[in-house]
Amino acid sequence: MLKTNDKLVTVRVPATSANCGPGFDCLGMACTLYDTFTFELIPEGYELEIEGEGEGRMHPSPNNLAFLAFLKLWEQVKHTETGLKVHMKNDIPLSRGLGSSSAAIVGGLMAANYLSGKTMKPQELLNMATAIEGHPDNVAPAILGGFTISFMENGTAQALRIVPARRYNLIAVIPDMPLSTAKARGAIPAVIPHKDAVFSASRAALLVGALMSGKSRLLPIAMEDKLHQPYRGPLIPGSFQAFAAAKKAGAYSAVISGSGSTLLAVAHLQADGNKIGLAMQEALKKEGMDSTVKLLKLDLRGAKIL
Repeated sequence: MLKTNDKLVTVRVPATSANCGPGFDCLGMACTLYDTFTFELIPEGYELEIEGEGEGRMHPSPNNLAFLAFLKLWEQVKHTETGLKVHMKNDIPLSRGLGSSSAAIVGGLMAANYLSGKTMKPQELLNMATAIEGHPDNVAPAILGGFTISFMENGTAQALRIVPARRYNLIAVIPDMPLSTAKARGAIPAVIPHKDAVFSASRAALLVGALMSGKSRLLPIAMEDKLHQPYRGPLIPGSFQAFAAAKKAGAYSAVISGSGSTLLAVAHLQADGNKIGLAMQEALKKEGMDSTVKLLKLDLRGAKIL
Protein backbone atom coordinates (compact mmCIF):
# COMPACT_ATOMS: atom_id res chain seq x y z
CA MET A 1 0.00 0.00 0.00
CA LEU A 2 1.37 3.41 -0.96
CA LYS A 3 1.48 6.14 1.62
CA THR A 4 0.03 9.53 0.76
CA ASN A 5 1.89 12.82 0.84
CA ASP A 6 1.07 16.27 -0.45
CA LYS A 7 1.76 15.20 -4.04
CA LEU A 8 0.67 11.57 -4.25
CA VAL A 9 -2.40 9.56 -3.28
CA THR A 10 -3.86 6.12 -4.00
CA VAL A 11 -7.60 5.56 -4.40
CA ARG A 12 -9.50 2.27 -4.70
CA VAL A 13 -12.88 2.37 -6.48
CA PRO A 14 -15.39 -0.52 -6.72
CA ALA A 15 -17.07 -1.82 -9.83
CA THR A 16 -20.76 -1.02 -10.06
CA SER A 17 -23.79 -2.71 -11.55
CA ALA A 18 -26.62 -0.41 -12.60
CA ASN A 19 -30.29 -0.98 -13.41
CA CYS A 20 -30.46 -4.20 -11.35
CA GLY A 21 -33.27 -5.39 -13.60
CA PRO A 22 -36.20 -2.96 -13.49
CA GLY A 23 -34.35 0.05 -11.99
CA PHE A 24 -33.38 1.56 -15.33
CA ASP A 25 -30.99 4.50 -14.85
CA CYS A 26 -31.77 4.76 -11.12
CA LEU A 27 -30.76 1.65 -9.16
CA GLY A 28 -27.16 0.60 -8.70
CA MET A 29 -24.85 -1.35 -6.42
CA ALA A 30 -21.15 -1.45 -5.67
CA CYS A 31 -19.37 -4.80 -6.08
CA THR A 32 -16.18 -6.30 -4.65
CA LEU A 33 -14.13 -5.83 -7.82
CA TYR A 34 -11.81 -2.85 -7.94
CA ASP A 35 -9.67 -0.46 -9.91
CA THR A 36 -6.83 1.16 -7.96
CA PHE A 37 -5.44 4.52 -9.05
CA THR A 38 -2.32 6.32 -7.87
CA PHE A 39 -2.23 10.01 -8.78
CA GLU A 40 0.96 12.03 -8.50
CA LEU A 41 1.36 15.74 -9.13
CA ILE A 42 4.29 16.47 -11.45
CA PRO A 43 5.55 19.82 -12.76
CA GLU A 44 4.16 19.42 -16.26
CA GLY A 45 2.82 16.95 -18.83
CA TYR A 46 0.85 13.73 -18.47
CA GLU A 47 2.12 10.22 -17.77
CA LEU A 48 0.16 6.97 -17.56
CA GLU A 49 1.05 3.45 -16.42
CA ILE A 50 -1.51 0.64 -16.59
CA GLU A 51 -1.63 -2.87 -15.19
CA GLY A 52 -4.50 -5.12 -16.25
CA GLU A 53 -7.54 -3.97 -18.24
CA GLY A 54 -6.72 -1.38 -20.87
CA GLU A 55 -2.98 -2.04 -20.83
CA GLY A 56 -1.55 -0.90 -24.15
CA ARG A 57 -4.90 0.58 -25.21
CA MET A 58 -5.14 3.80 -23.21
CA HIS A 59 -2.82 6.78 -23.35
CA PRO A 60 -2.08 9.77 -21.12
CA SER A 61 -4.35 12.63 -22.08
CA PRO A 62 -6.55 15.27 -20.45
CA ASN A 63 -9.41 13.50 -22.23
CA ASN A 64 -8.78 10.23 -20.40
CA LEU A 65 -11.57 10.14 -17.80
CA ALA A 66 -9.28 9.72 -14.80
CA PHE A 67 -7.14 12.70 -15.89
CA LEU A 68 -10.19 14.73 -16.93
CA ALA A 69 -11.99 14.28 -13.60
CA PHE A 70 -8.88 15.02 -11.54
CA LEU A 71 -8.02 18.15 -13.49
CA LYS A 72 -11.61 19.41 -13.47
CA LEU A 73 -11.78 19.42 -9.68
CA TRP A 74 -8.17 20.51 -9.17
CA GLU A 75 -8.48 23.54 -11.40
CA GLN A 76 -11.84 24.46 -9.86
CA VAL A 77 -10.44 24.36 -6.32
CA LYS A 78 -6.81 25.40 -6.78
CA HIS A 79 -7.23 27.68 -9.83
CA THR A 80 -3.88 26.41 -11.13
CA GLU A 81 -2.71 23.97 -13.75
CA THR A 82 -0.61 20.92 -12.94
CA GLY A 83 1.09 18.01 -14.59
CA LEU A 84 -0.17 14.57 -13.63
CA LYS A 85 1.17 11.03 -13.46
CA VAL A 86 -1.36 8.22 -13.03
CA HIS A 87 -0.80 4.54 -12.32
CA MET A 88 -3.84 2.31 -12.84
CA LYS A 89 -4.27 -1.24 -11.64
CA ASN A 90 -7.46 -2.17 -13.45
CA ASP A 91 -9.48 -5.26 -12.60
CA ILE A 92 -12.84 -3.89 -13.83
CA PRO A 93 -13.40 -5.00 -17.46
CA LEU A 94 -13.83 -2.24 -20.03
CA SER A 95 -17.15 -1.75 -21.86
CA ARG A 96 -18.82 -4.64 -20.05
CA GLY A 97 -21.44 -2.87 -17.91
CA LEU A 98 -19.48 -2.90 -14.65
CA GLY A 99 -18.78 0.80 -14.30
CA SER A 100 -15.19 1.11 -15.52
CA SER A 101 -15.84 4.67 -16.71
CA SER A 102 -17.44 5.62 -13.40
CA ALA A 103 -14.51 4.13 -11.51
CA ALA A 104 -12.06 6.32 -13.45
CA ILE A 105 -14.16 9.44 -12.89
CA VAL A 106 -14.66 8.82 -9.18
CA GLY A 107 -10.99 7.91 -8.74
CA GLY A 108 -9.90 11.17 -10.34
CA LEU A 109 -12.30 13.29 -8.29
CA MET A 110 -11.47 11.57 -4.99
CA ALA A 111 -7.74 11.96 -5.58
CA ALA A 112 -7.99 15.63 -6.57
CA ASN A 113 -10.23 16.35 -3.59
CA TYR A 114 -7.73 14.73 -1.23
CA LEU A 115 -4.65 16.46 -2.64
CA SER A 116 -6.39 19.84 -2.80
CA GLY A 117 -7.37 19.76 0.87
CA LYS A 118 -10.60 17.71 1.10
CA THR A 119 -12.77 20.72 0.36
CA MET A 120 -15.66 18.85 -1.31
CA LYS A 121 -18.25 16.70 0.42
CA PRO A 122 -19.67 13.47 -1.10
CA GLN A 123 -22.75 15.31 -2.42
CA GLU A 124 -20.56 17.74 -4.34
CA LEU A 125 -18.43 14.89 -5.68
CA LEU A 126 -21.62 13.11 -6.80
CA ASN A 127 -22.73 16.17 -8.73
CA MET A 128 -19.35 16.60 -10.41
CA ALA A 129 -19.17 12.90 -11.27
CA THR A 130 -22.70 12.98 -12.70
CA ALA A 131 -21.86 16.03 -14.81
CA ILE A 132 -18.97 14.10 -16.37
CA GLU A 133 -20.68 10.69 -16.65
CA GLY A 134 -24.10 12.03 -17.70
CA HIS A 135 -26.18 10.09 -15.14
CA PRO A 136 -25.75 9.13 -11.47
CA ASP A 137 -26.69 5.43 -11.40
CA ASN A 138 -23.08 4.16 -11.57
CA VAL A 139 -21.15 6.98 -9.92
CA ALA A 140 -23.42 7.04 -6.85
CA PRO A 141 -22.66 3.47 -5.67
CA ALA A 142 -19.01 3.94 -6.66
CA ILE A 143 -18.77 6.89 -4.25
CA LEU A 144 -21.13 5.73 -1.49
CA GLY A 145 -20.94 1.93 -1.64
CA GLY A 146 -23.90 -0.34 -0.95
CA PHE A 147 -27.12 -0.23 -2.95
CA THR A 148 -28.21 3.19 -4.19
CA ILE A 149 -31.36 4.79 -5.54
CA SER A 150 -30.30 7.75 -7.67
CA PHE A 151 -32.38 10.54 -9.13
CA MET A 152 -32.10 14.04 -10.54
CA GLU A 153 -33.89 16.97 -8.89
CA ASN A 154 -33.77 20.40 -10.53
CA GLY A 155 -30.57 19.44 -12.30
CA THR A 156 -28.92 18.15 -9.14
CA ALA A 157 -27.95 14.51 -8.63
CA GLN A 158 -29.22 12.86 -5.46
CA ALA A 159 -28.79 9.35 -4.10
CA LEU A 160 -30.24 7.34 -1.25
CA ARG A 161 -27.87 4.64 -0.01
CA ILE A 162 -29.31 1.51 1.57
CA VAL A 163 -27.81 -1.68 2.95
CA PRO A 164 -29.91 -4.78 2.19
CA ALA A 165 -31.16 -6.73 5.17
CA ARG A 166 -29.44 -9.86 3.87
CA ARG A 167 -26.14 -10.54 2.16
CA TYR A 168 -26.05 -12.19 -1.25
CA ASN A 169 -23.66 -13.84 -3.65
CA LEU A 170 -23.24 -11.92 -6.88
CA ILE A 171 -22.11 -13.99 -9.85
CA ALA A 172 -20.79 -11.88 -12.73
CA VAL A 173 -20.52 -13.66 -16.07
CA ILE A 174 -18.48 -11.46 -18.38
CA PRO A 175 -18.64 -12.23 -22.12
CA ASP A 176 -15.52 -11.67 -24.18
CA MET A 177 -17.60 -9.31 -26.32
CA PRO A 178 -17.63 -5.64 -25.29
CA LEU A 179 -20.88 -3.69 -25.68
CA SER A 180 -20.85 0.08 -25.99
CA THR A 181 -23.33 2.09 -23.94
CA ALA A 182 -24.32 4.00 -27.07
CA LYS A 183 -25.26 0.79 -28.92
CA ALA A 184 -27.14 -0.54 -25.90
CA ARG A 185 -29.08 2.69 -25.47
CA GLY A 186 -29.84 2.78 -29.18
CA ALA A 187 -31.60 -0.57 -28.92
CA ILE A 188 -34.27 0.79 -26.57
CA PRO A 189 -37.35 2.26 -28.32
CA ALA A 190 -38.28 5.89 -27.66
CA VAL A 191 -41.80 4.86 -26.62
CA ILE A 192 -42.90 1.78 -24.69
CA PRO A 193 -46.41 0.55 -23.85
CA HIS A 194 -47.99 1.97 -20.71
CA LYS A 195 -48.49 -1.52 -19.27
CA ASP A 196 -44.75 -2.22 -19.60
CA ALA A 197 -43.90 1.01 -17.76
CA VAL A 198 -46.27 0.02 -14.94
CA PHE A 199 -44.79 -3.49 -14.89
CA SER A 200 -41.23 -2.23 -14.43
CA ALA A 201 -42.19 0.52 -11.96
CA SER A 202 -43.92 -2.02 -9.74
CA ARG A 203 -40.93 -4.38 -9.92
CA ALA A 204 -38.44 -1.61 -9.09
CA ALA A 205 -40.47 -0.67 -6.00
CA LEU A 206 -40.76 -4.32 -5.04
CA LEU A 207 -37.00 -4.85 -5.48
CA VAL A 208 -36.15 -2.09 -3.00
CA GLY A 209 -38.78 -3.41 -0.58
CA ALA A 210 -37.53 -6.98 -0.88
CA LEU A 211 -33.94 -5.95 -0.21
CA MET A 212 -34.87 -3.74 2.75
CA SER A 213 -37.14 -6.33 4.34
CA GLY A 214 -34.95 -9.35 3.61
CA LYS A 215 -37.78 -11.13 1.80
CA SER A 216 -35.52 -12.80 -0.74
CA ARG A 217 -38.31 -15.04 -2.04
CA LEU A 218 -39.62 -11.95 -3.88
CA LEU A 219 -36.40 -11.35 -5.83
CA PRO A 220 -37.26 -13.58 -8.81
CA ILE A 221 -40.33 -11.40 -9.42
CA ALA A 222 -38.76 -8.13 -8.28
CA MET A 223 -35.88 -8.33 -10.76
CA GLU A 224 -38.10 -8.75 -13.82
CA ASP A 225 -38.02 -5.92 -16.35
CA LYS A 226 -39.74 -4.72 -19.51
CA LEU A 227 -38.02 -1.35 -19.98
CA HIS A 228 -34.61 -2.30 -21.35
CA GLN A 229 -33.72 -6.00 -21.05
CA PRO A 230 -36.13 -7.28 -23.72
CA TYR A 231 -34.44 -4.93 -26.19
CA ARG A 232 -30.84 -5.27 -25.07
CA GLY A 233 -30.90 -9.04 -24.56
CA PRO A 234 -30.61 -9.83 -28.29
CA LEU A 235 -27.36 -7.81 -28.40
CA ILE A 236 -25.86 -10.45 -26.08
CA PRO A 237 -26.38 -13.84 -27.77
CA GLY A 238 -27.50 -16.45 -25.23
CA SER A 239 -28.40 -13.93 -22.51
CA PHE A 240 -32.00 -15.10 -22.05
CA GLN A 241 -30.89 -18.74 -21.97
CA ALA A 242 -28.23 -17.78 -19.38
CA PHE A 243 -30.90 -16.13 -17.21
CA ALA A 244 -32.92 -19.34 -17.23
CA ALA A 245 -29.82 -21.44 -16.54
CA ALA A 246 -28.92 -19.26 -13.55
CA LYS A 247 -32.31 -19.81 -11.94
CA LYS A 248 -32.20 -23.53 -12.63
CA ALA A 249 -28.75 -23.70 -10.99
CA GLY A 250 -29.98 -22.00 -7.82
CA ALA A 251 -29.93 -18.22 -8.33
CA TYR A 252 -32.86 -16.02 -7.41
CA SER A 253 -32.53 -14.21 -10.72
CA ALA A 254 -30.05 -12.83 -13.24
CA VAL A 255 -30.01 -9.54 -15.13
CA ILE A 256 -27.96 -7.52 -17.59
CA SER A 257 -25.42 -5.51 -15.60
CA GLY A 258 -25.65 -1.88 -16.62
CA SER A 259 -25.86 -1.72 -20.40
CA GLY A 260 -24.06 -5.08 -20.77
CA SER A 261 -22.48 -7.26 -21.85
CA THR A 262 -21.96 -8.65 -18.33
CA LEU A 263 -24.76 -10.75 -16.86
CA LEU A 264 -25.17 -10.67 -13.09
CA ALA A 265 -26.89 -13.37 -11.03
CA VAL A 266 -28.03 -12.84 -7.43
CA ALA A 267 -28.05 -15.85 -5.13
CA HIS A 268 -28.32 -16.89 -1.48
CA LEU A 269 -25.02 -16.84 0.42
CA GLN A 270 -25.15 -20.64 0.69
CA ALA A 271 -25.79 -21.11 -3.04
CA ASP A 272 -23.03 -22.60 -5.18
CA GLY A 273 -21.76 -19.60 -7.11
CA ASN A 274 -19.41 -21.69 -9.23
CA LYS A 275 -22.28 -23.92 -10.31
CA ILE A 276 -24.43 -20.92 -11.23
CA GLY A 277 -21.59 -19.26 -13.13
CA LEU A 278 -20.77 -22.43 -15.04
CA ALA A 279 -24.42 -22.94 -16.02
CA MET A 280 -24.57 -19.41 -17.39
CA GLN A 281 -21.26 -19.83 -19.18
CA GLU A 282 -22.48 -22.98 -20.87
CA ALA A 283 -25.66 -21.25 -22.03
CA LEU A 284 -23.63 -18.46 -23.59
CA LYS A 285 -21.16 -20.92 -25.10
CA LYS A 286 -23.98 -22.65 -26.99
CA GLU A 287 -24.56 -19.33 -28.75
CA GLY A 288 -20.86 -18.95 -29.55
CA MET A 289 -20.07 -16.59 -26.67
CA ASP A 290 -16.98 -17.20 -24.49
CA SER A 291 -17.00 -15.66 -21.01
CA THR A 292 -15.33 -15.49 -17.62
CA VAL A 293 -16.90 -15.71 -14.17
CA LYS A 294 -16.21 -13.59 -11.10
CA LEU A 295 -17.76 -14.36 -7.72
CA LEU A 296 -18.52 -11.10 -5.92
CA LYS A 297 -20.33 -9.57 -2.96
CA LEU A 298 -21.84 -6.16 -2.28
CA ASP A 299 -19.18 -3.56 -1.46
CA LEU A 300 -20.35 -1.39 1.44
CA ARG A 301 -17.56 1.20 1.57
CA GLY A 302 -17.43 2.70 -1.88
CA ALA A 303 -14.38 4.61 -3.10
CA LYS A 304 -11.64 4.70 -0.51
CA ILE A 305 -8.42 6.62 -0.05
CA LEU A 306 -5.78 4.03 0.81
